Amino acid sequence: MVSDAIDPINCKDVFITRCRINAGDDNISIKSERVIPGRAFASEDITVTDCVFLHGHGMSIGGATVGGVRNVTVRNCIFENTENGIRIKSLRGRGATVENIRFIDLTMTNVNPAVTFTGYYMTNSAGDPVQKFAPPNDPAQPVNETTPVFRNICVSNLTSTCQKSAGIIIGLPECPISNVVLQNVNIRAAGTGLLIRNVRGVRFNNVTVVSRQGPPFILENAPVEGLKTDSD
Repeated sequence: MVSDAIDPINCKDVFITRCRINAGDDNISIKSERVIPGRAFASEDITVTDCVFLHGHGMSIGGATVGGVRNVTVRNCIFENTENGIRIKSLRGRGATVENIRFIDLTMTNVNPAVTFTGYYMTNSAGDPVQKFAPPNDPAQPVNETTPVFRNICVSNLTSTCQKSAGIIIGLPECPISNVVLQNVNIRAAGTGLLIRNVRGVRFNNVTVVSRQGPPFILENAPVEGLKTDSD
């Protein structure tokens, strides 16, 4: 039986520090499974710092984000052989706003992949029996209160080696992921590069992705400011 290790659900003012986590599912998973009356966001003001992530599915926000998530900081953490590094994941019908998220000073070794931000979360961890990915020609659908909205995300000082893919940043066509900053990021992937689709306001500063299969960055409906494509 697989299970998450630490699940802050529908809660605020949470501080998680100095944990060494080995799990069958998410090492840490922040969720908001319902709207909390009187609160704009069901889960907010959460800090994770100085933790070591071992076997497991990494540091996640979602998949349920119906009540909203904001003001999350993940700082000074180590990831070793996890199936994912950092994830923000939701899907139509289970989403809402996820905003003001900061990932700072992260070191990852042999993860798969380093970064996953997706509005198409459908049991898509690397070790799952059946892989499900975002459809390439998905038509835009009407936006409602359960549409995933990801915005104001910063990833800074991240170094990673990846077993296969560097990762994905994939928004919905009707609701692109917006205002994402990657700075001082270095990812070396044994497989494919970083796939970025349906985004707005993405900025890179000193970002390097080295991939062995194909280009380091795959852009689809994804204007990116400050993109470098040089590889070693």
